[in-house]
Amino acid sequence: MTLNKTTLNNKDFWLSKGYSLPQFDLNAVAEKTQQAPIWLHFGAGNIFRCFPALAHQKLLNNKLASTGIVVCEMFDDEIIDKAFTPFDNLNITVTAKNGSTEKTVVASITSALKGSSTAQLDHIFTSPSLQIVSYTITEKGYHPTEKVIIKTAELLYKRWLANAAPLALLSMDNCTHNGQKLKSAVIACIKQQQMPEKLLTYINEKVSFPLSMIDKITPRPSIRVQKMLADDGIETEIVCTAKNTYTSSFVNAETTEYLVIEDNFPNGRPSLEHAGIIFTNAQTVNMVEKMKVCTCLNPLHTVLAVFGCLLGYKTIWQSIEDKGLKHLVEKIGYTECLPVVTDPVIINPQAFLHAVLNERFPNPFIPDTPQRIACDTSQKIPIRFGQTLKIYAQRENITELTYIPIFIAGWLRYLLALDDNGVPFTLSPDPRLNELTAHLTEIKLQGTITQKINLILSDKSIFGIDLVKHGLNKKVEAHFAQMISGTGAVRKLLHCLLLSH
Repeated sequence: MTLNKTTLNNKDFWLSKGYSLPQFDLNAVAEKTQQAPIWLHFGAGNIFRCFPALAHQKLLNNKLASTGIVVCEMFDDEIIDKAFTPFDNLNITVTAKNGSTEKTVVASITSALKGSSTAQLDHIFTSPSLQIVSYTITEKGYHPTEKVIIKTAELLYKRWLANAAPLALLSMDNCTHNGQKLKSAVIACIKQQQMPEKLLTYINEKVSFPLSMIDKITPRPSIRVQKMLADDGIETEIVCTAKNTYTSSFVNAETTEYLVIEDNFPNGRPSLEHAGIIFTNAQTVNMVEKMKVCTCLNPLHTVLAVFGCLLGYKTIWQSIEDKGLKHLVEKIGYTECLPVVTDPVIINPQAFLHAVLNERFPNPFIPDTPQRIACDTSQKIPIRFGQTLKIYAQRENITELTYIPIFIAGWLRYLLALDDNGVPFTLSPDPRLNELTAHLTEIKLQGTITQKINLILSDKSIFGIDLVKHGLNKKVEAHFAQMISGTGAVRKLLHCLLLSH
């Protein structure tokens, strides 16, 4: 059985295998969407397919919406060709927690376009009915020269000429102040393209850029899940595109999910609060985002990734099974990060952190790799650790930190591209990789630390503060010296840490 609208008519088959099916007329919803589109989304990746799209399906199932979502992929056309078109834009979302599995056929995406689909995009953007244009394009996508931003600027210009109807442009990417980043990129693009000043007036008066915080771990398609579907009689294929995107007709993800959005939609919005989405004010979104990105999840993910690479683990869940490594992330989370978090009230930070460490990271159903999470670490540290470091520096007790310096030393050790057994490995992509590794070229296992290490530790663009100026470099250097003392030194340090605390 292959997933498509025709095979979906065989409801007895799908239901007998435990699949939840859409409870609405797919063709009628597609027709209404074509006539009066409400929601366009840029970015055909996994997190959108298994989270916002599934949330909207709940509205359709309960007759709280009558139109679907149009998705457009601007970066990797193969995703549309390989994971959408052959399956009539349907996908199977598979979630698992504590051994139980939920399988849902998602049909809320009524059409999937490429950036070259000019006529369709023009029609959607000039429709007065359009309420939301959302984005999951990764943090790198928010630059005025990126195709998706240029396309957005062009389409806003056409909407302004057609009817100047209000609109919300909603970033759902996992980055700080995402709505502001989107607005800045769009405005910079408009200025670079020398579009009319009145277009900027329209944007400032009638176009909103709500902030949001999204949280759901959605790794690449799992072979384990593919086998489970095959056992059900469902044929699937995991595709790696020419741009190194892994995609399929199914998406596997954890059950836990949060989407908190600033409620600022000048042309209205779907009632997604009935599907578990939280709408609030901008201040609360910022607090939730800081709690997650700066304290309770993202920093610990990076710690597990860096040390997971050093210790040879292939998944994040294997990394946190390591007792020494779990102890380290617990200490960083509970002892050093949690005391400086701002409580957003709508989500309890301690409960959130507990779930991350004891339910989410250890979930073997989520085969996320340390190597993927370790990408762009130099760009992540200022966000994931910089805020905490700044607070301790302002309180003048930064030298009392014990566990974050161990992570920083571990990252420097990682940059040597030798695992704990002294075996070379490939570093994950990072825009500053050549520069950073150049400072460490003279350092090898059983070697000595050079003063060049302070060129990294004093870099405010990485840590948010100058670690040398604030005296934290001494602890980092001491831990780093331990980690380069020979093979097995990283494991030994973690073991000693576990025994002593």
